[in-house]
Order: sequence, then structure tokens, then C-alpha cells
Amino acid sequence: MERLWAPWRMKFIEELRDKGAGCIFCEMAAPGDDRARLILYRGKTCYAVLNRYPYNNGHLMVVPYKHVAELGDLEAEEHAEMLSICSQGIEIMRAEMEAEGFNAGFNIGAVAGAGIKDHIHMHLVPRWRGDSNFLPIIGGTKSMPEYLNDTYDRLVKSFQKLEARS
Repeated sequence: MERLWAPWRMKFIEELRDKGAGCIFCEMAAPGDDRARLILYRGKTCYAVLNRYPYNNGHLMVVPYKHVAELGDLEAEEHAEMLSICSQGIEIMRAEMEAEGFNAGFNIGAVAGAGIKDHIHMHLVPRWRGDSNFLPIIGGTKSMPEYLNDTYDRLVKSFQKLEARS
């Protein structure tokens, strides 16, 4: 059995626990500085945001504005927009980052790995041949070849084109 070690996530989980009652996704969705929040795109029912603790460069999440824990609590329009943003994100990361593949999915519930279990969100992680190497295994370190703000700048222009189309 292979294991995915992501020790940097513990800092994120502890920060959430220490933060208290508020929902990070609901707070993030409020009007404000999208670049500082790493929000790439705001749709009608969902938004796309870069993950601050990514598994790979370009790791983004598609988040509904509605605060629900289960997919079944979303309306058909919200389901459709989540999938549409994910699909557009794949096209954008293929073009802008030359991603060769993707992992996409949900972690529903704490036992499934959800760091934020009360607000459903979809992960989209770009992948490249050879993107895993000895560093995480031997050194417990993940090499991230680009700063988050640089990744944001690379992707946001293409996501802004989506806004112009809608």
C-alpha cells in the first residue's frame, strides 16, 4: 500500500481548529481582495480558489457559496457549475501549466480526509509525469517549483476570460 504523506496539512488543520466557529470558505467568499484570497474565479453559485497548502502547483478547489456538508444538499445548478468550473480549470491548466493529467474529487467527512468537513468542496490537482520524486519519501519535503502568487497570476487571466463569457 502506498501512502500520501502531507505533513504540512497539520498546520492548516490546527489553524482551523484554533480559529473557532467561522467557516473559512464562507469568510473567503465575502467581497474582498480576491488576489489576497487566491480566488481565481467567481461564478453564480460557486468559486474557484487556489489551495494554500497544495499537493502540487495549481491545486485548486471549487467551492459552492452555499454552506453544506453533503453533495446531496446542493441544487442541480450548483452541481452543474461545480463540474463546469472543474472542467474549465482542466482546460486552463493544460494550456497555462502544460499539466498532463489531473486528480479531481471530494473528501466528504473527517474520516475521508476532509480538513474542512462542514463545507463541501471539490479538489482539482494537476499532475505531470515524474512530479513525485525522492524528496517527500526520504526528506519528508514536497518540492513546490512555483510561488502561489505566481501560480495565481499565471491562471487568473484565463479564469477572467470565463467571467467575460458568462
